[in-house]
Amino acid sequence: MEPKQQFNLLSFIFFIFLLNPFPVSPHEYSPHQRDTKNPSSPLDYLNNLIGTRKGNTAKGISQLKKYLSNLGYMNSTITNNITKPTHENDDYFDDNLEQAIRNYQKFFKLTINGILDANTVANMKQPRCGVPDYFTNHNKTQFHGLIPIIASHYAFFPGTPKWPPTKRKLTYSFPQDMRSDVKQAVLDASNLWASVSPFKFTYIPNYDQADIKISFQYRDHGDGLPFDGPGGILAHSFAPSDGRLHYDGDERWVDGVVPGAFDLQTLSLHELGHILGLAHTSDGGAIMFPSIGDGFRKGLGQDDINGIRALYPS
Repeated sequence: MEPKQQFNLLSFIFFIFLLNPFPVSPHEYSPHQRDTKNPSSPLDYLNNLIGTRKGNTAKGISQLKKYLSNLGYMNSTITNNITKPTHENDDYFDDNLEQAIRNYQKFFKLTINGILDANTVANMKQPRCGVPDYFTNHNKTQFHGLIPIIASHYAFFPGTPKWPPTKRKLTYSFPQDMRSDVKQAVLDASNLWASVSPFKFTYIPNYDQADIKISFQYRDHGDGLPFDGPGGILAHSFAPSDGRLHYDGDERWVDGVVPGAFDLQTLSLHELGHILGLAHTSDGGAIMFPSIGDGFRKGLGQDDINGIRALYPS
């Protein structure tokens, strides 16, 4: 009986190995992985709002108002230095929300009808950068009450903030425990910007002294722009000369092209564009387009090159 028992034990071990043949690399996945076959999004509540329009009342509209306010589309009120969309806490589809949706549809070149139709919802659910597309009534940066300066498709932050002429060599750094693939992705992304601009980027180990500070953050991390968990907002950064660049640590990140994961080089290239002073563009071929999908890599477009050269003419 003993050889048979040993055989059964070996069979069981082999069966477990087939179920999970290799350990998961901690450098490839976020601590909170999402199901890539059935990915969820913080914006899934929008599915129940498809077809709503001005005059309707529906659960979830207040969440939509807050979302559009964070992206700069909603007219807002200020109380105790905190900006909130008008009637933020009610679920009534009012004039303010209708105009915000129209502005959103215009930016993304959708049918402009002020209705939360299926195409608009599908676009809203795309993973994206958390930097606002507009800055009207947005108190979370220094750009409250302003709109971006747009030339052609590329855009600058209100007031056209940029690094001074004496600052063309920018240093960057990470916390001590930063993953090696992030370092490589940022190096590659910074080299791409250096090839089309007057800037040179240099890594330094002193995080506190770096011009650009790059880190993973989670949920509410103290900069007024909380992340929302897997899906939704992927990363954000700030205009010159703030220098902070944050990735959402709840996402699945890789340096490369993997279905269901976000490419670190692509996101770094986008966020470094903000660090240099470029705002979001409505040109879908540009790296500064707000939406950034999983499973592919994107480089600089001609619109990005035109924008950075217009902001920093040689």
